[in-house]
Amino acid sequence: MNPRRKWAVALGAGMLAAHAPGFAQQQPKRWRIGYLDLGTLRFMEDAGRREALMQGLRDKGYVEGKNVELVMRFADGKAERLEPLATELASRKVDLILAPGTIAVRAAHKAAPATPIVVVTNGDPVGSGFAASLARPGGVITGMSDGIVDTVAKLVEIMHGVVAKLRRIAVLTNPENRVHPTLMAQVQAAARLLGAQVMEVQARAPDEIERAFATMARERAESLIILVDSFLLEQRAQIAQLALRHRLPSVYPQDYYAQAGGLLSYGADVNDNFRRAGIFVDKILRGAKPADIPFEQPTRYYLVVNRTTAAALGVKLSAELMARVDRVID
Repeated sequence: MNPRRKWAVALGAGMLAAHAPGFAQQQPKRWRIGYLDLGTLRFMEDAGRREALMQGLRDKGYVEGKNVELVMRFADGKAERLEPLATELASRKVDLILAPGTIAVRAAHKAAPATPIVVVTNGDPVGSGFAASLARPGGVITGMSDGIVDTVAKLVEIMHGVVAKLRRIAVLTNPENRVHPTLMAQVQAAARLLGAQVMEVQARAPDEIERAFATMARERAESLIILVDSFLLEQRAQIAQLALRHRLPSVYPQDYYAQAGGLLSYGADVNDNFRRAGIFVDKILRGAKPADIPFEQPTRYYLVVNRTTAAALGVKLSAELMARVDRVID
C-alpha cells in the first residue's frame, strides 16, 4: 500500500471512531457547576460543608478536575457583592448553580434566570417565591429546605424550659430576610401561648449587632432567639460572645452557633443538605427539569447544648431537657 493510501485509510478509520457509539464515553463531558455563597470559603471548609458537598458529588460519579469543574464565589459576608458575583458566574456559562440561603438564590436567579438552581438550604421555598409548591416547584429552582418554618415554635418552647417564669424574649432578625416576618409571626404565636412577650431586634451589619444587644439589655430581655439567616450565621461568634457578656440564655436554629459558644441549638443537619445536593445535581445533569423535582424537607432535627456556656451563665438544664439532647459540647 502506498503512503498516500495508508494516510487515507487511517483518516477514514479515525472518522468512523469519532462516530462510534462508545466515543462519547471515551470523551466524557466536563460539567461546570457554579456555587454562590454570602459567606466565606473558610467557614464552608471549617464547617465541613465543602467536603460534604464533594462527597455527595463523588457518590454520584462526579469528580472535581475530571468530569466536573466547580466555579465557587464567596461574598465574604457582604450582601452587596452577591449580584456582581452571580453575574460573573453567569458569564462562565455554568450548567447549574448551587446556592445556600435566600439572598444568594435571589442573586443567582436574577443574574441567570434560565439556569437551573439547586437551593442547598432555605427556610421557606414557597414563601420566598422559589417554588409554586414543595411537591412541584414549577420553575428553574429546586433543592432543600432547612425546615425552620416547622421548628421555629420549638425554639420558643425550648427557651421556656430553660428560663424559669420566662416573660420577655428577644428575637434577633435581619430586615433584609424576607422569610423573617413569617417566622416572627410564629414566634409571637408560640410566645402568647406561654404568656411571654416578644421583642424583635434587627441587624443587617456587624455594628448593628452590637447596638441590638444594647437594646436587649435596655429593654431587659430575659432570653434570646436567633432566626435562621446567612448573614447572622456568619456573625455567630460575635453573637454568642455578646449573649454571654449580657448573660442572655440563647437558642439557635443551627449547631454552628452552639459550636461557636451559643447555649443551645435545635435544627436540621445542614451538612447533610450539602451531601444531598449531589442527588439534585445528578438528576438535573441527566436531563430532569427542576420544575418537576420536589423540594426536600428534613426528616430529623437535633438538639445540641454547650455545657461550658451553660456553666458560665449559671444555667441549670433540667434532666428532662438533657434527656432530649442529641449532642453535648464541652
